[in-house]
Amino acid sequence: MDNKHNTREAEIEARFIEQLIGLGYKYRSDIKDKHSLEANFREHFNRLNDVVLTDAEFKRLKEQIITQDVFAASKELRVTDVFMRENDIPLYYTLVNIEDWCKNEFEVVNQLRINTENSFHRYDVIILINGLPVVQVELKEYETNPKRAMEQIVKYKNDIGNGYTNSLLCFIQLFIVSNEVKTFYFANNREEFFEFDENERFLPVYTYADANNEKINKLSEFAKNFLAKCTLADIISKYMVLVETEKRILVMRPYQIYAVKAILKCIEDNRGNGYIWHTTGSGKTLTSFKASTLLKADKSIDKCLFVVDRKDLDSQTRDEFNKFQENCVEENTNIESLVKRLLSEDSKDKIIVTTIQKLGLALNSKSKQNLKRIEDGKEVYGKVLEPIKNKRFAIIFDECHRSQFGDYHDSIKTFFPKSQLFGFTGTPIFEKNSVQKYVSKENERQYYTTLDVFEKELHKYTITNAIDDKNVLRFHVDYYDKTETPDADKITSKVIKHKKAEAILNKHNGLTQDKRFNALFATASINDAIEYYNIFKEKIRENATYSNMNIACIFSPPAEGNKDIEQMQEDLEQEREDNKVNQSEKKAALTEIINDYNKKYSTNFDINRFDEYYRNLQKRIKDQQYPNEEYSHNNKIDITIVVDMLLTGFDSKYLNTLYVDKNLKYHNLIQAFSRTNRILNSTKPHGNIVDFRNQHNEVDEAVALFSGLDNVEKSKEIWIVEDYSIVKEKYIDAVNKLKKLFDDSGIKFEASEVYNLHGDTARSDFIECFKEVQKIKTTLDQYVEVDANEKEMLNDILPEKELEKFRGAYLDIAQTLKEIQNNNNADGTISEEEYAKLENIDFEYVLFSSALIDYDYIMALISQYTSMKSSEKEYVTQKELIKSLLRSTSNLIDESKDIIDYVETLKIGEPLTKEQIEEGYKQYKQIKTNEELEKIVKEFQLKYHDVKDFVDNIIRRMRIDSDELTELFEDRDLDWKESGALEDNFMQRLIPVIKKLANGNTIRGLEVYDNNQ
Repeated sequence: MDNKHNTREAEIEARFIEQLIGLGYKYRSDIKDKHSLEANFREHFNRLNDVVLTDAEFKRLKEQIITQDVFAASKELRVTDVFMRENDIPLYYTLVNIEDWCKNEFEVVNQLRINTENSFHRYDVIILINGLPVVQVELKEYETNPKRAMEQIVKYKNDIGNGYTNSLLCFIQLFIVSNEVKTFYFANNREEFFEFDENERFLPVYTYADANNEKINKLSEFAKNFLAKCTLADIISKYMVLVETEKRILVMRPYQIYAVKAILKCIEDNRGNGYIWHTTGSGKTLTSFKASTLLKADKSIDKCLFVVDRKDLDSQTRDEFNKFQENCVEENTNIESLVKRLLSEDSKDKIIVTTIQKLGLALNSKSKQNLKRIEDGKEVYGKVLEPIKNKRFAIIFDECHRSQFGDYHDSIKTFFPKSQLFGFTGTPIFEKNSVQKYVSKENERQYYTTLDVFEKELHKYTITNAIDDKNVLRFHVDYYDKTETPDADKITSKVIKHKKAEAILNKHNGLTQDKRFNALFATASINDAIEYYNIFKEKIRENATYSNMNIACIFSPPAEGNKDIEQMQEDLEQEREDNKVNQSEKKAALTEIINDYNKKYSTNFDINRFDEYYRNLQKRIKDQQYPNEEYSHNNKIDITIVVDMLLTGFDSKYLNTLYVDKNLKYHNLIQAFSRTNRILNSTKPHGNIVDFRNQHNEVDEAVALFSGLDNVEKSKEIWIVEDYSIVKEKYIDAVNKLKKLFDDSGIKFEASEVYNLHGDTARSDFIECFKEVQKIKTTLDQYVEVDANEKEMLNDILPEKELEKFRGAYLDIAQTLKEIQNNNNADGTISEEEYAKLENIDFEYVLFSSALIDYDYIMALISQYTSMKSSEKEYVTQKELIKSLLRSTSNLIDESKDIIDYVETLKIGEPLTKEQIEEGYKQYKQIKTNEELEKIVKEFQLKYHDVKDFVDNIIRRMRIDSDELTELFEDRDLDWKESGALEDNFMQRLIPVIKKLANGNTIRGLEVYDNNQ
């Protein structure tokens, strides 16, 4: 890297440190290495704990607190622990002042080196709290993409022997990266939650924002707002969550922090009730959990109740809470259990998750359920709960609309007059979308609103904010008009349903990227759901084209006194009404649907175990996340037909499409649409909505009501993706820009000519240009409403076959340039000017991981190839197609050579099924692996079974054990340097074998030996 580059970064660093000094941090220029860092921490520890440790004691303390596990270190940072001194007297200590984090000492160091046997990393800026490094800041000059700094941190952390595992750096909580104009932060984590990979599944990275959701990008503004000493202390002590079940560290998003602060402030000032408007998909459970846990520590609050409005959400929310903190919420199996916990003074009962129905029944002494006696057999629950009537409760309602506006809510408010009520909602009820009325003091009928019930809005984060922050996706709405059919007025309802079902079956592959994603189909009634289910069955049975389509259906059965079903239907308005008539017919239809499900998926549910069926179906929809080669498509669901169920509260990143044949308005429309807009990566550009009821006006009205903006047209620009014609023009512009690159280089616009682009700057330009082409093409492919002529015109812009070749060239060039980028151009492969450009490229391999060209598809093509009996020219063409497709997709990049070699071993005219091809390929790979291992064994004069055991252990654990590697050569009479060189050479030969066996999964520790990273 050139000196000019270093100088600019040094200037940024100096300005940043000056600002921290201005914020009250003490600059420690004397701390530059591990020894001085530890000496400083020792002074702070002694002072905080009023002790003077001996050298031997301090050494033992370091051994006790320094750990390879950042999760364990993070817990240690937040608790009081015990240490046995030399005189056998226990010392109860804390590493920082955990009672008042603001009173800790804040210092800043720069260019710290942690020199170990294997690592000589240097860190730009580190913030110390009480001598412990808790925040690391990596700075780049403004021309450099901050993502490069993120990747650098990940690379440092993955190096064996780095300071994060064997020094005080194990206490790092947050990383901050900035190029002065863009600043991001993210939590430290264990390896499995701390990586970037080709599928863009990496740690969540945040931009800070103010309370009005305005982004704070500039480093100087970020430092002022985020790194003020007490603010940073609060972030680390209050607004980070250690997820016990996953051993994962989360830092809350800015809007979540502001919401929690608003609730706490409202309680502190005793200012009545309030609600939080945070859009669907924004993480309300985490926000409410953090509010609840902070309230648990508030002695002025007797209990914190988290209230949901359905049984399944009760258990779901309880599970979520317990995921964040094990056993923090116990199950309330019945009203009696709830009453006992309400009366309990045990600290573990301070947070209670329950349904509004259960709580309302417990508090309402007039309720029939409260005729049941407890303990002495005389008192109803309402009277038993009298002792807590004047206690101060904080009651938080999830999705605070619908049933919360009724009698249950009133009974809660009446019973706890000194309590404060807080509501969370993604879709508030305003006058315009309210359906429940009350009689006002003036004897006028008026509508209930969220504001009526909860008094004031405490914080707002709308879907507009979330889309802008890329926390949720936009929507592509395709209005499908049945009147396009000739003589539409004469067509019966059943015929129309058949046409809509056909449209769904024909559109589905395009919308879901050949079933990489799945869909919901929202119908208007239970009868419609049943009819559609039977129509789909009929069409799949009659048309082989649809034979691989998996259809499921769910709606609640008639309750017939079943309290669980009654409770579930509180929030399922249409299903509740539908189930009042023809109950036996609906039960029979649902029984047949469940039987079909059992037959297809080898399950054993029935209508009496509806809850289990419901949970299994939800899991199966979410199983779409697994590639077909890992979990067969036969186990998944492509389309789930619903009425009310699953249209609220159900989240899956791999659900991207909603078919709609029911009337939706306002909050119901937004809730239903939002099932499709969970963020995955760049292969999921938006959520797809296919509306069979032409609800243009309803969509516009919902956007106007919930956007949070006055300008409806501006809101629609944010929410709804552009018309096809606009995206097509963008595509033409992107292709023309790519063509110009070739023209300027004086070469033909053909994929084969990519390799004739002059220099790595031109190749970097190709990467950027073609990436944009592919990104827009991914979006265009989901506009399935375009006709055949338009598709042909689109193909004329850049033919699909040529596009595939360009993808192959992209992946080839990208891999070469990525290696130079990863090695920081250490061997001077390209000039400093070229490297400066290359350093900013984000290769985004995931864009080229086509859903169509997956393992299943390739295996099917090979099966077709073996079955061919035509001329040599045609089967040669088929073989070349297979090779071309393998070169054009990144998800099979590591296997492409093996698959091509395997194809060469197959004979034309000896047909093999897809299953036989898959099994044959597995055997072929195993033979090749064994042959390669035998060569390596012979080359390094080892025993085959020793090497095989070593490799098997790596794949089983998904990590390298350096001790086992050393044991392979322990009988050699070598010094440490010779032994290290031999192990390195051995690993260079073995790594390709290991990578193939790992099937693209990450092997921890492998990067230390991989010279190509």
